[in-house]
Amino acid sequence: MTMATFQKVKLGDIAEIIMGQSPESKYYNETGNGLPFFQGVKDFGEKYPIETKWTTYANKVANTKDILFSVRAPVGEMNVANKKSALGRGVCAIRSKINQGDFLYFLLRANIKKIINLGNGSVYDAINKPILEKIEFFVPDIPIQARIASILSAYDDLIENNEKRIKALEEMAQLLYTEWFVKFEFPVSLCHPEVAPATEGSRLLGYKSNGGKMVDSGTEYGMVPVGWVVKKLKEIANLIMGQSPTSDNYNFENQGFPFHQGVTDFGYKYPINRVYSIAGNKFAENGDLLFSVRAPVGYMNIANKKIILGRGLSAIRHKKGWQSLLYLMFDKKFTEKDMIGNGAIYKSVTKAELENLSFVVPTEYVAEYFEDIISAYFQEMEKITVSNIILSKTRDLLIPQLVTGKRELKKLT
Repeated sequence: MTMATFQKVKLGDIAEIIMGQSPESKYYNETGNGLPFFQGVKDFGEKYPIETKWTTYANKVANTKDILFSVRAPVGEMNVANKKSALGRGVCAIRSKINQGDFLYFLLRANIKKIINLGNGSVYDAINKPILEKIEFFVPDIPIQARIASILSAYDDLIENNEKRIKALEEMAQLLYTEWFVKFEFPVSLCHPEVAPATEGSRLLGYKSNGGKMVDSGTEYGMVPVGWVVKKLKEIANLIMGQSPTSDNYNFENQGFPFHQGVTDFGYKYPINRVYSIAGNKFAENGDLLFSVRAPVGYMNIANKKIILGRGLSAIRHKKGWQSLLYLMFDKKFTEKDMIGNGAIYKSVTKAELENLSFVVPTEYVAEYFEDIISAYFQEMEKITVSNIILSKTRDLLIPQLVTGKRELKKLT
């Protein structure tokens, strides 16, 4: 594949651009009514957006396979619509005119620095439709576009399948947590016979259904197993609130520690390290629960290395090291995001509010037994995540080489 096969085009020649326009908030809901609504990059996943809000009225709409492109800070982040969706003012939809949406997605990724520079050179600027339409690219013939897209999409497919494996493992962990700590059907074999008398063959049966003794916790949790108590977060975990260093310490060259201001760089389970800082006051350690304390409140990730915490995040570390249990406790409590953000989506949560959250705490033996089981699930999730990081890096190295023709494809047979 040589440069002779390429021709210069403007983005407006090969794609339609639909700028987002947010509907009135009275049309929003979190119950799945209407179209998924994407306001900006906080709704973006690895490749496909994450549905958290819907709207019953839409001014601007993206179709399936349209490219979702952030036009407000930070400019240039991309996802692909996997269903018809409503567009907020922070995103636009870019729709291929020649049915080569997959190639267009990789073409934009290969030229993202050029696009950002057209937005006045700063990741904190906005970019408009006329600027986008005038951006020029060199593109190969359509058969070559299709082959390039097929090669690069194969990496995305592997990554997506791995994400499904991670999701399946998490769902298994959530189901077991619900069985043990919500329904109180943990194995009777973990209890003293005086607490849960067991007949022959019943030691693996659930505690509550097998006549396990329950006592009144004196809290909103009501009856709990004997030996279990209700405690505040500050009694069972250490909480570190983030504090952002000054922006002159930030860099994209891996100098210092990864810096996370909020949920922008949250992955499906572990954060994506993009911004670094050579200075920091507040840190999260490997394995800490990362919890967003500013809009949107209640989003979680797990630190897989030491990172600097910005003011939009907190790090939570269980005093006994039961991090998997801690994650699932929070996951169950925050099934709806922003629920403790003083009742509004764009509120924040304070350290005192977090520290005074209450949780049902099992006996140490039950907790340790559960942690031994579930930590293996989380370890497997981390291994799969590492595999995805390697796949992503390989794909990202190939994108500019294939899209620009620096690496030739074998001739079509």
